[in-house]
Amino acid sequence: MSISGLLQAFDDLPAFQEFLTALDGSEPVPPLELPMSARPAILAKLLAARRVPTVLLTGRVDAVGNWMQALEMWLPSDISAMRLPEPTPLPYDRGPWSERARNGRLQVFTQLMAGQHPQIPAADTPPFIVTSARAFLQKTLPKRRFITATRVLRVGQLIDLEKLAQTWLGAGYEWVSVVEEAGQFSRRGGILDIFPIAAAYPVRIELFGDEIETMRFFNPATQRSLLVDGSSSIDRVVVPPAREALPEVARAYALTLSDTIAANRPDNLPSWQDDLPHMSEGNAFPNLEYYLPLLYPQPGSLLDYLPSNVQIVVDDWPALETAVRELHEHADQIANEQPSLPPNYPSPIFEWEMVATDLNWWQPVVLGSGEAGDRSEERPFLGLADAFDPGPRYGGQVRPLMTQLKTALSDNERLVIVSRQSARLADLWREETKTTSASTLVNITPLHHRQSNQRLHTSSPLHELNELPENGTLTFVNAGLAEGFTLVRRDDNHTLLNLLTDAEIFGWNRPAPRRWRPQRPAAPEAQFADIKAGDYVVHLEYGIGLFQGLVSRNIGGMDREYLLLKYANGDVLYVPAHHADRLGKWVGTDDRPPKMHRLGEKSWTAAKAKAQKAADELAGELLELYAARETIDGHAFTPDTEWQIELEAGFPYRETEDQLRVIAEVKADMERAQPMDRLICGDVGYGKTEVALRAAFKAVMDSKQVAILVPTTVLAQQHFNTFRERLNAFPVTVQMLSRFRTQAQQQRIVRGLKNGRVDIIIGTHRLLSDDIAFKDLGLVIVDEEQRFGVAHKEKLKQWRTEVDVLTMTATPIPRTMYMSLTGVRDISIIDTAPQDRLPVQTYVGEADETRLKRAIMRELDRGGQVFMVHNRVQSISIVYKQLQKLIPEAVIAIGHGQMSERELERIMT
Repeated sequence: MSISGLLQAFDDLPAFQEFLTALDGSEPVPPLELPMSARPAILAKLLAARRVPTVLLTGRVDAVGNWMQALEMWLPSDISAMRLPEPTPLPYDRGPWSERARNGRLQVFTQLMAGQHPQIPAADTPPFIVTSARAFLQKTLPKRRFITATRVLRVGQLIDLEKLAQTWLGAGYEWVSVVEEAGQFSRRGGILDIFPIAAAYPVRIELFGDEIETMRFFNPATQRSLLVDGSSSIDRVVVPPAREALPEVARAYALTLSDTIAANRPDNLPSWQDDLPHMSEGNAFPNLEYYLPLLYPQPGSLLDYLPSNVQIVVDDWPALETAVRELHEHADQIANEQPSLPPNYPSPIFEWEMVATDLNWWQPVVLGSGEAGDRSEERPFLGLADAFDPGPRYGGQVRPLMTQLKTALSDNERLVIVSRQSARLADLWREETKTTSASTLVNITPLHHRQSNQRLHTSSPLHELNELPENGTLTFVNAGLAEGFTLVRRDDNHTLLNLLTDAEIFGWNRPAPRRWRPQRPAAPEAQFADIKAGDYVVHLEYGIGLFQGLVSRNIGGMDREYLLLKYANGDVLYVPAHHADRLGKWVGTDDRPPKMHRLGEKSWTAAKAKAQKAADELAGELLELYAARETIDGHAFTPDTEWQIELEAGFPYRETEDQLRVIAEVKADMERAQPMDRLICGDVGYGKTEVALRAAFKAVMDSKQVAILVPTTVLAQQHFNTFRERLNAFPVTVQMLSRFRTQAQQQRIVRGLKNGRVDIIIGTHRLLSDDIAFKDLGLVIVDEEQRFGVAHKEKLKQWRTEVDVLTMTATPIPRTMYMSLTGVRDISIIDTAPQDRLPVQTYVGEADETRLKRAIMRELDRGGQVFMVHNRVQSISIVYKQLQKLIPEAVIAIGHGQMSERELERIMT
């Protein structure tokens, strides 16, 4: 959803026109002193008006994310923002850069080089880059090195295959058997597959001798040709470097590194000693970027890559300087805490004084405050900030809001409400006015149900707000903005735009949904490429053995291929290649190798028979339960209501494809008369709770009660907070039963369950007590069922014959998985990570205060939180004091199971 049409309101603002005129002059433009709510709109209008390459520089890392969300709402559809990511480790911290950071940075550099590189034509739309101080100050690949490492291939060009492959290896590309990800290439005879870092799809290059005959895009999931803009064939491909620290440069530096290690004794630099062979061989190993400051005596910076007509924009100069100062302080601390760091080791980030001088040469536009001594009072003031007034605050009071809307419309003002509750607000407005006449026209963006495409309101539907509404109209937009404003032309005090958001109306706001980029499924060949010689495999008939590779044997005068398996006592089995489907890769619970079977022994047959017997017993145990479920009619829930659609529209993130599929499966089960018994399996943070929340709300909309059973008090509190926040705008009563509640509160909640005043109850095993009774229970949601005891599961077994049951888990036990995979229970799997979720990185090492401080500071620098686990309550206060001394700037709290309910609840919330 875009509201870029509102940018047209600035066309009638003289102050903005004066601002554009000042930009064309030779003098620096004074700081604009704009309020936070106005900055994204002014920047978007600037981009639309000037159409030149632009870089937005912010302070903290978390500010970049806020800007990206706001710009997604304000930017015209033909302009998109690219983020220059920050390196994953802190400066001087020896650790690998994430693939997202590596690729994202090189994609930005490639975009900026378009039109500057002699063989890379300029893009149709000028680049727009958003970056933080951390990413901006990072030393990088010099521009001249980037140009020499970039290869442009064309149809008809003569190439040397071996030389080209070595060139790509030296530029950081990975040689693989099947190309699936950016930064990979493969070679099969006269065919080259390459996935350039900055490309949307990989390219297949077919050769006739040494000449490039054809080039075409292909789908990495299917490995088949792909149509892009109506054609799969292309005549040229640009292959930029895949690493900022080039392996070819590292190989040349290996001798110098060896001397450095020798001068400092190898025992002082053990990690460097381990990396030396990789550098000598020119390999692109994970920690290569750690040596980036050493590889380039004159490193490059983002400023080096900027074209001559670039416009640099600074969010707020004091905030930028504060972020830079904190960055350098943390970098110095890390450097001082590393005794193994060689003397005169160059800093991986630039000094601010030098960069600030270069930055000022570009005469940046400062949206907020300027440098000290550079205030607008001392220079000609453009008055643009005076055009913005803060919007009125209503604190959730609807009556004053409606009154103000009527007054503004009677004054022929233009009103736009951007809210996640736009449908309800529009309904309230209709009830208030009892009219939809032209003088009070209500434009409502269509809210699409994510499965049925049901549309709520169709009065003047707006798919995109790409035109400025007329004066005297009220427009409702279903979206999220941080804050609104009132735009006033001061010459005649004429109000050009009243923009209201959830922040002004309710006192809170939800972030705009993240744009979802679907993840590509794995290529079919990758499954077979994953099994290699030395892996343990399981044969359906002979058990666990060791895969030795493919061999060719002459049988009956014909050469045939076999999979060679080695078993215990030197036994060998040749499996015909066409029987490969009888093999599977062995997957254990830990890294210990399995015990291999012997050919002909009975242990494997006995193990299969034991498993068969257990399955038969389980089937008999479940037969009665699920036969009863088939014969008992449950409650068939009605289709989604308008409130259900509105609740889902208020989800602050973009659902993954797996989430949408699972939500549809759960709703379909609930709308059948047969009681639901579905298992949702997905990793932590993959969106299972949102699925449960929507199912619970659907049940409440049919006047049914919902019980949510969780194994721990802390998890109950977390779910309670989530449900209460998401359902706060609806007449739904959510309560919690746990030791966080006093006896009096528990008794009151139990009465509420019996008389139906409580709609959703979240609790631990307390919900399974004999005194718990519901007026009309319709849905039971169980989180991590495997963590409940046998007695508790008997109660759950009874529920399964009466009401719909939804079970969620990240780690299903084998029994549960067997029931699901054999069809006894329905299963839904969420295996797609949310957008922008980074992979979990696990490090194991000895207790080290330096490492601990560094990990905590890395999280705090990005605006996050840290949860530290200690193994003893008796000594937890000692650890607390150590952390306070180690990181005095952090706000630290203690929580453990022996604390009082009220105190622990206060800390958790």
